[in-house]
Amino acid sequence: MHTSEESNIGVVPTKLPNKTPTEVEPNTQPTQSGKRVSQGLPGVRQRAREQKQERFTALLHHVTVELLWESYYAFKRNAAPGADGVTWKEYETGLAEKLKDLHGRVHRGAYRAQPSKRRWIPKANGKQRPLGIATL
Repeated sequence: MHTSEESNIGVVPTKLPNKTPTEVEPNTQPTQSGKRVSQGLPGVRQRAREQKQERFTALLHHVTVELLWESYYAFKRNAAPGADGVTWKEYETGLAEKLKDLHGRVHRGAYRAQPSKRRWIPKANGKQRPLGIATL
């Protein structure tokens, strides 16, 4: 309380931590119960499997340009074109800029998905089932 207003310059702890950085679990944080929970999308996926009634309200920060890039390359490359007629290969032209733009629109709340095309598929019992054809 009654000290000089100078800070301690160059104070370095002399005792090393118990665990080396390679022994510490990455991307985990303890919960109130003390149990460690992994963070990121794998953690969300695990939590959703374990607690079916859980509601997630703040997941937008997980949508990154890198995730969009990975998602694009996870699509089937030889799949039929979407409702807009664009194929996987055609969409790849200028992909980096498209994904940056998409990421920005998603985070600004300006993204609006294109409507799916609805087709009705006849069933063996005479009824029909709906089929939605989305865009890439």
